Amino acid sequence: MLTACSLCPRECGVDRLNGEKGFCNLGDVMVIQQALPHFGEEPPLSGVRGAGTIFFSSCNLKCIYCQNYQISHFRLGRPTRESDCARMMLDLQEQGCHNIEVVSGTPHLAGLIGAIIDAVDKGLTIPLVYNCGGYESVEALRHLEGIVDVYLPDFKYAGEEYSYPLSGVRDYGVRALDALGEMASQVGAALEVEEGIAQAGMIIRHLVLPGMVENSLQVLRTIEENLSTSIPLSIMSQYTPAPPMMNHPLLGRRITKEEYEQVVNEAMNLGFEYLFVQDVDEEQLLPDFERDRPFQWK
Repeated sequence: MLTACSLCPRECGVDRLNGEKGFCNLGDVMVIQQALPHFGEEPPLSGVRGAGTIFFSSCNLKCIYCQNYQISHFRLGRPTRESDCARMMLDLQEQGCHNIEVVSGTPHLAGLIGAIIDAVDKGLTIPLVYNCGGYESVEALRHLEGIVDVYLPDFKYAGEEYSYPLSGVRDYGVRALDALGEMASQVGAALEVEEGIAQAGMIIRHLVLPGMVENSLQVLRTIEENLSTSIPLSIMSQYTPAPPMMNHPLLGRRITKEEYEQVVNEAMNLGFEYLFVQDVDEEQLLPDFERDRPFQWK
């Protein structure tokens, strides 16, 4: 797939094995910014010892408001061989992390699969969590069947009213729906939990954006109509304006409690069985990936 890259729906068609670069600006070597125990994920993922999170550089979306914009918009990080990535996974397991959580691994998929195989051969046993933006290729996802234990995709938009101006793709809703259906077919719609920690299944994340409640409601209705209300939803209130968004007419503020409650209430009215919810406050929650501890705000 790298010789005419089709790892994501953009299908740039470049030959990454011979130095050509497409939208993600990546070659044939993984680029990783950081690997660390992460305690800010949903409780079944972070538990008490943290999710073993590996942050990959770049992305196939480049959302203008991205909370991880330092690494998604720029190739911040270091080139990493499969064997070194495998070592990171094993180190996180040795630190006691409950799982290995891959963040934005889609453009790196070829090397990532090799790294996972290497790590398993050397003793990796904890679940693998695949955290992605939802804009995924079903064909690429099929290479992950039997490898990923828990899918953690976003579902950002149901239509193109916001997907194009905010993320640069018109077909996000259709592609995400197909991708989430494939994920559910692989790992099931429910979340299997043992002693409080997710072992298999999926959680769909949705970040509520300021002034865009109707988009959120459409996302919930799309999931209810086309997937299943038994899939756990994580409705996120933590949107914080990144520096490029400070003067944006909609995205220059945090969401209000009223906006967030509208979305949560709709999820309950639609019959979703398993919700992760957050408080709405004024804290600035942007990670800083130029620090050793990017999620240490206080």
